[in-house]
Amino acid sequence: MRLFVYSTLNPAARAQLLSGLPPAVEATFRTNLPLAAQQPAFQQAELLMGNLPLTWCAAGMPAGLRFWQIDSAGFERYARLQLPCPVANVGDFYAWPCAETMVAGLLALYRRIPELAVLQEHRHWVGAPIRTRTGLLRHKRVVILGAGAIGLAVRHQLSGFDCEVKLLARSSPQAQLHSKAELLAALPATDIVINCLPGSAKGFFSAELIQAMCPGCLYASVGRGNTTDEPALIAALQTGQLGGAVLDVTAQEPLPADSPLWTLPNVLLTQHSGGGQPGEDEGKVEILLRNLWHLHRGEPLENLVELSRGY
Repeated sequence: MRLFVYSTLNPAARAQLLSGLPPAVEATFRTNLPLAAQQPAFQQAELLMGNLPLTWCAAGMPAGLRFWQIDSAGFERYARLQLPCPVANVGDFYAWPCAETMVAGLLALYRRIPELAVLQEHRHWVGAPIRTRTGLLRHKRVVILGAGAIGLAVRHQLSGFDCEVKLLARSSPQAQLHSKAELLAALPATDIVINCLPGSAKGFFSAELIQAMCPGCLYASVGRGNTTDEPALIAALQTGQLGGAVLDVTAQEPLPADSPLWTLPNVLLTQHSGGGQPGEDEGKVEILLRNLWHLHRGEPLENLVELSRGY
C-alpha cells in the first residue's frame, strides 16, 4: 500500500517511520518531492499522514484511500468532508503539554514573572514593591470550558493547587455546567476561565460572557482562537476589567503586528506552542505506526473521529 506523508518530519522521525512500517507499505514524503509532483503523489495514496491543505481536499480525495491519520488533535477544518474510510487524530497526545502551558502561564501572571523577566533584562532591581502585587493560584475558583483531554489534564494539574474546578460541556458526565446560561450564572464567582474549546465552538466565549467575569479575574485560551470574541477580550484587558490573559491561540495566526495584544502588559502570548514537547515528531509517528499495524492485522483503530463533528 502507498502511504503519502504530508507532515514535515525530522530525520529521526522519518527513519523511525521507515523502519516500523508493516509489510508491503511504501512511504512517499511530500517534502522529498518537487511542488508539481506533490498533489499527483497524494492522489495515488491509499494511506495518509498529516493535515492536508483544504485546497487539496476540495480537488478530490484519493479514490483508493483506506485510512487517514491526522497529526493534530483538532480537525474542525475538515468538518464538511465525507469519506468512506476511517479517519483518526492524535487523541490526547497534546493534552498534557497544553495543560502545562496554561498552568505555567497563570502562575507566571500571578507571580509577576513576565515583569521580573523584563527587569532582569534591564538589570533593574525593584524587589520588595513587587511582593505586594503578587497573587496565588492556590484555592482559585476555576471554570474550564470543555471536558475533553486538555480540559481534564488542566483539572488534574490544578488539583495540586487545591483549586475549585468546574467543567463546562453539553453532555459530558464529568461536567458541572452544561449550558451558556449556567456558565453566565457561574462567572461572577469565578477567578479564572480556561478555554479548551475546539474550533467548532466558534464565537462561544462572547462579549456577554466576558462582561460577566468578575473584576480582576484571569482568562486563558488553548483551544482555538476563533472561540473567543477577541475585540471584546482586548477591551476588557485594556480597561482593567480583566486582570490578565494567557493566550496560546488567537483569532489570526501569526498574530498581526498591529494587534494590541502584543503590547498589553497583562497578556502572555505563548504563540501556539502549547503542545510542544520532546520527541513531538517521533510521538506522532508512533501513533501512525500503531494504527497502520492495527489496520494490517484487522484490529480496531485508535483515536477514530467523525469529521462532521469537528471535534
